[in-house]
Parts: sequence; C-alpha cells; structure tokens
Amino acid sequence: MRLRAGYLALALGCAALALPVAAQEGAGLPPSAPVEAPSLAPLAETGPSSGVTLPSDAPEAGLPVPPASAETGHAPLVEIVLVAHPVVQAVMAVLALAGFVALTILVQKTAEFALAFARVRRAAKALGAATDLAGAARSLAGERGPAAAMTRAAAEELRLAEQDPALLPGTQTRSTAALARIEAGAALSLRAGTGILASIGAIAPFVGLFGTVFGIMNSFLAIAETKTTNLAVVAPGIAEALLATAIGLAAAIPAVLIYNLLS
Repeated sequence: MRLRAGYLALALGCAALALPVAAQEGAGLPPSAPVEAPSLAPLAETGPSSGVTLPSDAPEAGLPVPPASAETGHAPLVEIVLVAHPVVQAVMAVLALAGFVALTILVQKTAEFALAFARVRRAAKALGAATDLAGAARSLAGERGPAAAMTRAAAEELRLAEQDPALLPGTQTRSTAALARIEAGAALSLRAGTGILASIGAIAPFVGLFGTVFGIMNSFLAIAETKTTNLAVVAPGIAEALLATAIGLAAAIPAVLIYNLLS
C-alpha cells in the first residue's frame, strides 16, 4: 500500500509539471528557455564610446623623458656621465685622474720597495760572509742601494783613519754622520710621491662636493625652467651630483690608505 501511494504521488507531480508546457504548446508559443546572465565584454576590448578610460603608461605631454639605457646601449652610470653638465663632467674626469694617479703610485712604490728589500738582503748576505769591512766593501762594489753605500762609506772612513792616526778619535762620529746622511737620503727617496697621495686624500672629497653642489643647483634650475617638480626633471641632476661625490670618495679613500701604508 505504501509503495502504491508513492507511485501515485510521483505521477501526480509529473503531471503538474507537464501542464504549463502543454499549455504553451497548445497556444502556439515556444517553450521557455532558461535565462542566462548577460556576459560582460573584457575591459581591454572596451571601445572609446563606452566611456571607460584605461590607464596609460605614456608620459605626459611637455615633460622631458630621460633616455632609456636599453635604447642607448650604455650602462646606467655611463649614461649619467654622458648626460651630466660639462662642469660636473670635468669634476668627474679630474677625480678619475686622481684615482688613477693614486693606483699608479701604489704600483710604482710596490715595485720600488721590493727592489729595495732585495738589495738589503743581498747586502746583508755579503756582510755576513765578509771577514773584514774592506772585503765587504769590495764584494758590494757593483751593488746599488743604501746598504752598499753605507758599507763603502764606513770602509772609506776606516781607510782614512788608518792612513792618518790623527783622524782615529773622530772616526766613529764621522762614520755615524755619513751613515745617517745615507739613511735619510734613502728614506726621502722611498717617500717620493707620497705627498701627492696626501694631497689627493685631502682635496678629492672637496672637489667631489663641488660637483655635488653644482649638480643640485642644476636640478633647481631645471625645475625653475620647466615649472614642474616631476621626478624625470629632478632625478638626472641629483644622480650626477651624487655620482660626483661617490667618485671623490673613491679617489680619496684609497689614496689615504696607500699613504698610511707607505709612510
């Protein structure tokens, strides 16, 4: 009984659903179709008549645009140098030359110190193998350097004292003075060029600061000329100003370190 009642309820439900469709077919109307939601066109395909304004990456009219590095083929730092003011370019060139001079002095002094130490080692070896001062002077006859010069000066003072006994009391004093003069000359020769390093270390930051001040002043002039504070107008002058400071420090710091090392 329960099964028959269920079948009967199902049949009545199907009949109730079929009545509207049959009524539409009897009236000559097409069956109703499910209504779909209207699709929206993509925003990128919206035409100018739609009233939608899309953002654009194009620069505003009348504003200067710095050249892109990819278009010019130069590195960013090289591009900054090329578009910098001639005064700032001159400052950068002077500072770059100062840094090159400092590195050149370092290479030259390194080679000079290496040769000096090699001569001292040879002279010490010859003095250790000699039995007397005259023999040491003869073994160092063709040698250059302060050690060989000291040996020859001491041997000469001893020879003069042996020839004239009246000179014997002052032999040590005269030998000490002669050796001191040779030592002072050798130290002065080794210090040659370090004054340039001291000057570079003291002046280069101020030269870079001059380029910085001029670059910032150039940026303010560009702002006044274009009557805008757009970053495309201000950025090049500030970039070249900071680059001048960086080159000044890059020239001064190694110069001071090399000067302290050589001193």
